[in-house]
Amino acid sequence: MKYLVILFVCIFNTLAYNYKPVILLHGILTGPESMELIKSRIEEKHPGTIVYNIEQFGGWSSLENMWYQVQQISQYISNITIKHPEGVHFVGYSQGALLGRTILQANPNHRILRYISLSGPQAGQYGTQFLHLYFPGLALETAFELFYSRVGQHTSVGNYWNDPYHNKLYLSYSQYLPFVNNELESNKSDQFKQGLSKLDMLVLIGGPDDNVITPWQSSQFGYYNKNGTVVDLKDRDIYQQDSIGLKTLYEKKKLKIITVPGINHFMWHLNVSICDNYILPYLN
Repeated sequence: MKYLVILFVCIFNTLAYNYKPVILLHGILTGPESMELIKSRIEEKHPGTIVYNIEQFGGWSSLENMWYQVQQISQYISNITIKHPEGVHFVGYSQGALLGRTILQANPNHRILRYISLSGPQAGQYGTQFLHLYFPGLALETAFELFYSRVGQHTSVGNYWNDPYHNKLYLSYSQYLPFVNNELESNKSDQFKQGLSKLDMLVLIGGPDDNVITPWQSSQFGYYNKNGTVVDLKDRDIYQQDSIGLKTLYEKKKLKIITVPGINHFMWHLNVSICDNYILPYLN
């Protein structure tokens, strides 16, 4: 019996050691409490895993400028990864999924191994459902007048608002998304591509019943063209020109695109089966 106990302990310790630490980043107008189900599930199913649930920019502070959030959270993550030179995994939800992805791009020497984007507006956002959650008095068609302005660019939503009918204004005034997606060239374009290309795995999760991320395909880098028709990732320039490394990842079998119907935006991070079936398998 004594030897069985010792054997069990050895196996347990080996399994625990094999699970890399995980960083979680919440969405807009929420906080770390919204990611507790995922945190608890990881700890239950992958015993011994260290989970860091980021508290910064909870509530209304999540509407701060995206670059400012990237800067502040990057330092926090750097302090974590210094403790884990073997590498860590990262899960971002909603706006946090876009923030987390940018953090990787802005820090090409990062130690993130696998990144899971859970219903994030990776190609931008243009939709009434999302808009009216936070700006109830603003019309969809005229939202660009606010977001493509000096004031609008001080808000996180304005930083990734991508109006397909005013693309010239988007490229002229948006200070964030056109750069991180390398739609506009900058002195950081190479590192933005390098930071994503070095991942062991990029997992993009979204679905047609999201009802907030608009179009929902934005969670997988699909987006509207100038006529308002959704163009899937592989038919867009960002993929075909390999602007940020998505094609590189796909050809190396390191890009996973997961579509799950029947999930509302506010349930992705609160659904046990989503966590068990589409998050945990990529945290080994």
